Amino acid sequence: MTTQKTLVTVRRARTSDVPRIQELVEPLVQRRILLGKDAVVFYEAVQEFRVAEDSNGDLVGCGALHVFWEDLGEVRTLAVHDDWLGQGIGRALVQRIESDALELGLSRLFCLTFEVPFFEHNGYTASPLSLVAPEVYAELVRSPDEGVAEFLDLARVKPNTLGNTRMLKHLR
Repeated sequence: MTTQKTLVTVRRARTSDVPRIQELVEPLVQRRILLGKDAVVFYEAVQEFRVAEDSNGDLVGCGALHVFWEDLGEVRTLAVHDDWLGQGIGRALVQRIESDALELGLSRLFCLTFEVPFFEHNGYTASPLSLVAPEVYAELVRSPDEGVAEFLDLARVKPNTLGNTRMLKHLR
């Protein structure tokens, strides 16, 4: 018998995937696992996304790589359809994101997550706030990106009310 995970392909997202990405993310937003985003934010970041597609062409998972600095990126918006949990979709997406990160020259990835055991299993460890040197912090604080502001714990964004964990992985 063939398992579902052998029927999934991970690929770059296309603009036509954005409505389906939103559908994947929305149940997690409703459960307060992910933060909600407007459609325009997904379209602006579509090049950051990878999607997992089953053999019928249905999206069953997504995840994004957001570059923060020359050596640091973030795994963002990792979501897997409930029917596909435990089938290796999340792992395949994270592996693709890590591969893309290495190709871009990144050596570290972090995430803000509730799924601590999943990320630990994939080589991430809980990490303190101070992931960047003070001079890099001074540059990052200029970014208009709300995710960067959240990463830096800036006062202009709400505190971490979701209660998620910051995790880090050294890629090389």
